[in-house]
Amino acid sequence: MWRANVSRLCTLRTIRALERGVASCRHGAYTTFSLARQRCATPRPCYQRHVPRCVSFMSKVRHVSETPATQLLRRHKVVFSEHIYDYVDHGGAGEAARQLGLDPHAVVKTLVMEDESARPLIVIMHGDREVSTKNLARQACLKKVAFCHPDTAQRHSGYQVGGTSPFGTRKRMPVWVEAEILLYPKVYINGGRRGYLLGIDPHVLVELLGAKPVSVALE
Repeated sequence: MWRANVSRLCTLRTIRALERGVASCRHGAYTTFSLARQRCATPRPCYQRHVPRCVSFMSKVRHVSETPATQLLRRHKVVFSEHIYDYVDHGGAGEAARQLGLDPHAVVKTLVMEDESARPLIVIMHGDREVSTKNLARQACLKKVAFCHPDTAQRHSGYQVGGTSPFGTRKRMPVWVEAEILLYPKVYINGGRRGYLLGIDPHVLVELLGAKPVSVALE
């Protein structure tokens, strides 16, 4: 009699163990009793079914950390958009405009220059135009204006060449801006890092940096 009871007890325990295995299978777990250890019919555990699809999309968005330029703009509550592209050596504003599908004339560059006494200054120019140093010297009431050596420009601005922004520079410098730039509703200017542009209202240059308009563009 006791052998029959033990047999029924063992059978009952086996059935319950199998039921637990089937139940765990329904929740996406691996079964312990399957020789092939196959995945059950439900492809994902229940907790994954409610994850929004946007999570996986957002994880692929490239993130750019704050720069002195963006910190300054946020501190003054300036509205700006961010645009990331693959930086190319010597590609200039033209390469940025090409990758982002922007008007090259609306993508502006930040140039660090110096006067006859080696005092630095900044010039904001259209990406597809050059600066007439002779006209700039005359309009800025200077004897001479020349481009800084890249190492010197980096010391003045605190930014790596190719990622120079007029905002948040290490040293405060006078800023001159090509007058036509101020006619645009929005321009794209470096945000303080290579491959990183900010879309802003150009009048921010005047209001925040005291930029003075000049007409010194060369085609």
